[in-house]
Amino acid sequence: MRVISGTARGKKLSSLEGLETRPTLDRVKEALFNIIQFDLKDAKILDLFSGSGALAIEALSRGATEAVLCDNSNKAIQIINRNLKDTRLENKAKVINKDYTDTIKQLHNEFKKFNIIFLDPPYKTNYAINAIEQILEYNLLKEDGIIIVETDDKNKIDEIEKNNNIEVYDTRKYGTVFIIFIRKG
Repeated sequence: MRVISGTARGKKLSSLEGLETRPTLDRVKEALFNIIQFDLKDAKILDLFSGSGALAIEALSRGATEAVLCDNSNKAIQIINRNLKDTRLENKAKVINKDYTDTIKQLHNEFKKFNIIFLDPPYKTNYAINAIEQILEYNLLKEDGIIIVETDDKNKIDEIEKNNNIEVYDTRKYGTVFIIFIRKG
């Protein structure tokens, strides 16, 4: 796993060993960032299920001004901090070691709003649906902001589309992975 482009281009990233996380494949990450490349300049990023931090780090490397990375795993937080240090991006990042629901509430209380929110939760959970509902309830997404969800479940698209406050405006499939692009409806 590596940073594909930008100021940290080519830097190798550490990842968690075992089955606790599954990092976004480089080819999926590269395709995703090609799609959102013009949305990154000066963007504020939220990466709710950070794992290794690869998505937020890629965004920072490509011009985002700040990122909040959240994971409830202590091991993941150690990896995120190491990756931020190795890429020299730690001064643009805030790392939170909490559950995503607590993080959303904290960010709301801090009056934070984001241009891009990455949701790559553990598969086979409803965390993405719950997180989207809370993000909208606590108004964390800027008016022209986007939420990007990674899942292996095609049915998640239908579940997400049931929320009348959002619009799924693009979906991409890479092997068994779906990337869902969402904005306010």
